[in-house]
Amino acid sequence: MIDAQALRALYPAPKERALRKQLSQLDAHCLRFIALSPFVVLASAGEHGDLDASPRGGEPGFVHAPDARTLLLPDAPGNNRLDTLVNITQTGRLGLLFMVPGVDETLRVNGRARLSDDPALIARFAGVSRPPRLVIAVSVEQAYLHCAKALMRSSLWSPQSRVERSALPTMGRMIADQIGDAAEPESQEAMLARYARDL
Repeated sequence: MIDAQALRALYPAPKERALRKQLSQLDAHCLRFIALSPFVVLASAGEHGDLDASPRGGEPGFVHAPDARTLLLPDAPGNNRLDTLVNITQTGRLGLLFMVPGVDETLRVNGRARLSDDPALIARFAGVSRPPRLVIAVSVEQAYLHCAKALMRSSLWSPQSRVERSALPTMGRMIADQIGDAAEPESQEAMLARYARDL
């Protein structure tokens, strides 16, 4: 059994730079990274330990940073499971991982989160095709740039790493198999057309 003490014995101590790079607010580099990012993963946990990692996307800069300690994320239409949103109501904690296409570094932000239906906050996102019902407001507690090693190992942005969509069955086929639905599954084209109406 590996406990925290045994774990630390397996690895060398982190370098001073790795510890000092953690900030308590967003600096100019973090703000620029967020402004360029069209994609973020939200990590949350509920009161009973239910975990969720949810991808969110939009035009670069779709996450707003009105100041160095605040992030505002529009809650775009999704599958209505509300896993992340329920977790936020229960624990008020959120971790974010921002990505910028072509950049191997990522930006990690952790903090307190709350849901808001304040018309003034929702109005900030009036330019999107479907204004959100809610805004996720994050009070930043930790922010740091994460090294490029994981994305370099995966060659995530390399054209040679692209996988043809045909390498997997359609989403409709996979879900039909998983839930035991004998009906003819939705085609990939029909699914994309349906998604386009909800973007």
